[in-house]
Amino acid sequence: MKIALSILRNAILISLIGGTLAYAATLTGTVTNKTTGKPAAGDAVALVDVQAGMNEVAGATTDARGHYSLSKTGSSNYLVRVTHQGAPYFIGAPEGGASGDISVYDVAAKVDGVVIDEDVVGIVETANSQLHVIERYSIHNASQPPRTQWSQHTFEIVLPDEAVVEGVSAQRPGRMLTSVKLDPAGPKGHYSFNFPIQPDDGEKGTLFQLEYKLPYNGKYTFHPQESIPARTLWVMMPKSMTFAAGAGSEFLSSVQDPSFLTFVAKNLAPGKPLEFTVSGNGTLPREDQDSQGGQGAPAAQPGGGMANPIGTPDPIPNKYKWWILTVVVLVMVIAAAFLLRKTPPSASFVSAAAPPIPAPAAGNTALLHVLKEELFALESEKISGTLAPAEYDEQKVALETVLRRALKRQGNKA
Repeated sequence: MKIALSILRNAILISLIGGTLAYAATLTGTVTNKTTGKPAAGDAVALVDVQAGMNEVAGATTDARGHYSLSKTGSSNYLVRVTHQGAPYFIGAPEGGASGDISVYDVAAKVDGVVIDEDVVGIVETANSQLHVIERYSIHNASQPPRTQWSQHTFEIVLPDEAVVEGVSAQRPGRMLTSVKLDPAGPKGHYSFNFPIQPDDGEKGTLFQLEYKLPYNGKYTFHPQESIPARTLWVMMPKSMTFAAGAGSEFLSSVQDPSFLTFVAKNLAPGKPLEFTVSGNGTLPREDQDSQGGQGAPAAQPGGGMANPIGTPDPIPNKYKWWILTVVVLVMVIAAAFLLRKTPPSASFVSAAAPPIPAPAAGNTALLHVLKEELFALESEKISGTLAPAEYDEQKVALETVLRRALKRQGNKA
């Protein structure tokens, strides 16, 4: 009897998992070229499996009306990718028959209207003769007509020669932060991102973020260089440290939070020489001191004055905390993606011992799209080599453990 029950339970588990794999659906949508306002005809469209290393599982080409149709098999976590003039555009694969409409833009290597809204340099801490820095660039693309800036060297940056880069991320307007590669670009310390800078989505632009360390003996001089016009350069650092602007460099003190120091330089031309020196030791506070946020630029003040700007960058402590918690959060959201997975009608089965697991409420649809973005980020880290194999395997094991426990609970309830 016990053997028979064990066999039955295994059969139910196999049916639950295998049934979802047999599920098939058709995804349709329209690709629109927002530069011309017309349908994007002849663009390659692909359905990519996030959990299988971004492998293409289906492909199509848009017709004269910009329409496409893809066949989706199984219930893995998929993204729809459109390639327009060489630049990729992604959306989460629509669920429940929703339309997979996608907007694309014409591409150029250089686009008028692309500026650095904020370059934020966060001096996170000094420890073990090293200076820990997190730097974030907020880029705005207000090109008219709207176009995407993209090439092998879409956005170039200059880091100190001694910098050891430990993390690189980028974010499309309104999307999730994704790990990317940073490519060497000529002289030492010069790098570039092969990542499209799409037109702004309302107030949301493109973000680039780096984490790096520098050798430190109690004093370090920075010589930042901007490759395109920059409206503001922010420096945030612990209160216990000292800041000194170099000759010819104009920085203003701007109190954003009483728990750390903030300095800002404005209206920087490409190649303009800048210099500032930090000295002493300290650590930025780990806890948020208030809820500043957003990507908008600090408001310009008449007469060149500088008050507490509206829409200043997220406090660096938030970013520091992000790097610490990334792995834990990814494990949780990936597990949740499986727990929220819908059971399609064709995958249902009849069993007196265990009826089909009910589908989650419709309110989970938006969350599923967010989870797909997170899964995309995880697989991107694996592909780009920024996530160690051991960490990737650990997260997969954690996911499988949670999934088995969830299925076991469902079986017990049944």
